[in-house]
Amino acid sequence: MDNNRFRGERLKNARLLRGLTLTELAGKTDISKQSLSQYENGSIPDIQRVMAIARALDFPAEYFLQEDKCKTITEVTYFRSLTSATRMSRKAHSLKLECVAKVFQILEQYVEFPILNLPKVEFVGNDNEFDDIAQEAMQEEIESIALVMREHWGLGLLPIPNLQLTLEENGIVVTGFDIVDKKIDAFSQRTLIDGGDVFFIAVVQGEKPKGRIFFDMAHELGHILLHPWSESLDLISKEDFKSRENQANRFASAFLLPKESFLQEIQAYPTDLNYYLHLKKRWHCSMQAMIYRAHQLNAITDNQYQYMMRQVSKKGWRTNEPGDTPYYLNENIFQGAIDVLFEAEYLNPSTLLQLFKKYGVTMYPEDIEELLHLRKDTLKVEPSPPRIVQLKRPDQQDGGN
Repeated sequence: MDNNRFRGERLKNARLLRGLTLTELAGKTDISKQSLSQYENGSIPDIQRVMAIARALDFPAEYFLQEDKCKTITEVTYFRSLTSATRMSRKAHSLKLECVAKVFQILEQYVEFPILNLPKVEFVGNDNEFDDIAQEAMQEEIESIALVMREHWGLGLLPIPNLQLTLEENGIVVTGFDIVDKKIDAFSQRTLIDGGDVFFIAVVQGEKPKGRIFFDMAHELGHILLHPWSESLDLISKEDFKSRENQANRFASAFLLPKESFLQEIQAYPTDLNYYLHLKKRWHCSMQAMIYRAHQLNAITDNQYQYMMRQVSKKGWRTNEPGDTPYYLNENIFQGAIDVLFEAEYLNPSTLLQLFKKYGVTMYPEDIEELLHLRKDTLKVEPSPPRIVQLKRPDQQDGGN
């Protein structure tokens, strides 16, 4: 039985999801910081204060009175900007992905999502920057794993036209957030749902071009394949974290730009910036990523690489290359799942929101649409027209005597 009572952990989660400190929430509610802290830790506010908190956080009041019935377990979240993003910002976005995982668990009861399809790989990754032999061995190891990944997914050595679709077809859930915090790039999370692993990748969209978003997704795939998911990143050193970021970057480069085919592609004009601009459309990668890869593969010398990057800077292309426009993800598996349920008339927006509420995912439709990267108004509930005609009772119908 679900006893309706105020739950302090839900207040804390809602506050963090909105990116507010206790002091900031106190200013929005005229409730003292001390009282709010007590509520988060078990004290029970009166109903007027619950309503004030709900209005300030833009959450339905019922959210704070419900039990979370989704049994998902999140162990760690990889953030590309761990060293610069604040702990609060990281926690807020980790909670967003936890909400996404809960919705996934609910919908999984009604639709068949793609099964996670990853090869088994072992990565040693000796990343001693002062040991050239170790560096070369690590790079060869990453190149090999990238090829194994491509072979396992049947990608060959050609450019990947739609990395989001490729990830989703192989059981990795992708969503996108419009994030104000520019220190958050992309992040990934492993969640245990009914004893099985589900990996989620979230990318920041709204300003970033296609090439950078594809690289972000490939970077997070690198974390999924190469790194442990059972330890808190807060417990590892900054040097270890930087090493993992470097390894994920190397994987993304090797995965998106395979050594054999990319070398053949650039051998005609390896130092011509205009040629890289042409290749950008074909390989769906930034010019800078391709120049870096060319240098990594020894297609250009150190001096050539440095000269080309100076030219990129001189032209103002460091942050905005020719052809860059904001890229938004395609409709994802959540939109597909909900469309299937609606088209089959198995559920509608109203009954789906009620289903989410049953499991404790009680949020306004606009918030859920944003979390799941859904089309605007996908969950909009149309008001039912008033019924002025009703059926007669059996004893009122002809022949009822």
